[in-house]
Amino acid sequence: MSQRQSIQQAERTIPAANVRLEGTLSLPGDARAVVVFAHGSGSSRYSPRNRFVADSLHEASLGTLLFDLLTPAEQQADELTGRLRFDTRLLSQRLMGVVDWLSGLEDGRGLPIGLFGASTGAAAALVVAAQRAQLVQAVVSRGGRADLAGESLRAVKAPTLLIVGGRDTAVIALNRQASRRLSAPHRLEIVPGASHLFKEPGRLAEVARLARDWFGDCLSG
Repeated sequence: MSQRQSIQQAERTIPAANVRLEGTLSLPGDARAVVVFAHGSGSSRYSPRNRFVADSLHEASLGTLLFDLLTPAEQQADELTGRLRFDTRLLSQRLMGVVDWLSGLEDGRGLPIGLFGASTGAAAALVVAAQRAQLVQAVVSRGGRADLAGESLRAVKAPTLLIVGGRDTAVIALNRQASRRLSAPHRLEIVPGASHLFKEPGRLAEVARLARDWFGDCLSG
């Protein structure tokens, strides 16, 4: 896809699990799939890291939906307690509602759906992939707490890519544990020299490339 091709972008209010969440839906003119982003601890749909990855996906004719897992009031409370960001049940219910909404959306064009989860959002993505196997066709985790998905890991059918920074040793160990419970096709990719947030030069670009290739191969539209 040409980088200059227009992208249809719209702010959407999404009903999910008895709340209304704010999101940004971006669809290239020749979109062949949509990737839903589940952000991580203390983040939002404005995460510069997720937006960087989303821009890379647009170049590969992949649409994106970035949304807030928490309401503004919940986000403000969570900044003080950090409790909600680790509530996998709550986050997965919200994400599931968003996936259901997207699957029935007219301008979603019935496109295949992938999930990109970061940090604790990755656990929610894997739980939803297990419970919505007919809708979710691929999963990518960036520095994710895949282990928090628990028994749902065994029920995931979608091809799953786990990306972890080489310096993020604790999360590497947790992802190795999680990968042993995955029966779906999967790969653990360790990015050398990268910390948890992939702040080092070129490391986030490597995450974007890995995600783009994975979704490009796994999402058929």
